Amino acid sequence: MSKKCNPITFVTRMMRLGVLLAWVGSASVYAGALPADVTKALRDAGIPLHAVSFVVQPVDATKPVLTHNSDLALNPASVMKVLTSLVALEKLGPAFTWQTRVWAMGEIKQRTLNGDLVIQGEGDPTLTLERLWLLQREIKARGIDAIQGNLILDTRYFELPALDAGVLDGEPLAVYNALPGALLANYNATSVRLKVVADSVLITPDLSLPELILTSQLVVDDMPCGEWKDRLSPITFDAVRNELRLEGRYARDCGEKQLNLNVYDPTRHFDATFRALWKQSGGELSGHTMLASAPGDNAALFSFSSLPLAEALRNLNKYSNNVMTRNLYLTLGAAHAGTPATLEKSRLAIDAWLAEKKIRAPELVLENGAGLSRIERISARSLVQILQAAYASPYFSEFESALPIVAVDGTLKRRFVDTPVAGRAHLKSGTLQDVRALAGYVLNHSGQRVIFVMMINHPNAEHGDGAQRALLTWAYAHSTQPQRTRRAKK
Repeated sequence: MSKKCNPITFVTRMMRLGVLLAWVGSASVYAGALPADVTKALRDAGIPLHAVSFVVQPVDATKPVLTHNSDLALNPASVMKVLTSLVALEKLGPAFTWQTRVWAMGEIKQRTLNGDLVIQGEGDPTLTLERLWLLQREIKARGIDAIQGNLILDTRYFELPALDAGVLDGEPLAVYNALPGALLANYNATSVRLKVVADSVLITPDLSLPELILTSQLVVDDMPCGEWKDRLSPITFDAVRNELRLEGRYARDCGEKQLNLNVYDPTRHFDATFRALWKQSGGELSGHTMLASAPGDNAALFSFSSLPLAEALRNLNKYSNNVMTRNLYLTLGAAHAGTPATLEKSRLAIDAWLAEKKIRAPELVLENGAGLSRIERISARSLVQILQAAYASPYFSEFESALPIVAVDGTLKRRFVDTPVAGRAHLKSGTLQDVRALAGYVLNHSGQRVIFVMMINHPNAEHGDGAQRALLTWAYAHSTQPQRTRRAKK
């Protein structure tokens, strides 16, 4: 009997076939002019030229100094975040803030709310534990320590289809797979600490979530710590028992480590986190949690503002935060076409911005705006135009400063440290299975800012670091164009 084909596997295979056919029809007309170090690095990695696309172009130039397969529609992974970030800066503004509104539905007497507490979210992606604590402090400042009623959550700001957190790679507990939510607490991350005690591994939560059972079946050994997370397998969550179970092996040499997991859906996680923080600070909450609409006809007790967008983008891009980007992408849809936010409205918002900038990107495929997708596509040529639009934007400083600095911070802190671009390039990286990408700006040897885009889509893409290094070095040394000279005034 033949095996049934997994739908996700089938789609992935068909997409790979489509990309392969595009490669076959896109011969490399620049192959003879490509830098030898780049072609050698690709050859050594087993990556064919038809699986690579790149452009090196000074920001104020109309033509690239080096280009290869620039029209290919490739998967950019997290590099897609530069598009979502730039559209957000221009359409929402760097000072934009998300609002979380709170209502007290009842009489407040002797620091007790005799009624329900209502919380309405509009997708604030910066609501960390610290900021949720600040929100609760605002509640207490209004004279509430005890709530003799229910917790009402209004999540209608987002209208989403059923989403599977593990659809990309079968890892639903991976925190990078967290789903977006109108009420999102601490990036939807449940944080636990692992510590060797005698010959066992103790698991303790950073915040004791109500009724969550933590079970350790980890075996302690004397191996080097190394890639310790890879040895934690399997990690499972039993939703019926509300039990998080860790198996595998843990090195004594690791000491104490923090592990972040995507355990609950966003609404349940917000509820559990809110209750745990409230209890930790001495608050009381006697009722149940319900999903319902906020009382729009009544004045809110207060509105809690997020961090400004410009500040949020630094965390989003420096550390390639997927769920922050997904919330931001949905926010663009609501701003463009009204609430509730939907994925279709978000796509329309991106299309409208591209049309406004006269950027034609017929190859563009968007799913969630974060690059956490097997179907998202864009070309190097389109990315160059987007990065040129960013350079011309009044918010360019905010945009560029949010990108990781090579060999200095974020996802690039430990990469390309021994190259001349260390500390001289702001680049967004993108990583998925079979995908490696970089895009942003390099300050070359003569002080000119140069746009750099490179994408690799191939089963050997994980070995493409050498080719990226070689092309970055070339861009630093060879991308200078003649400086324009000004005539002296007579």
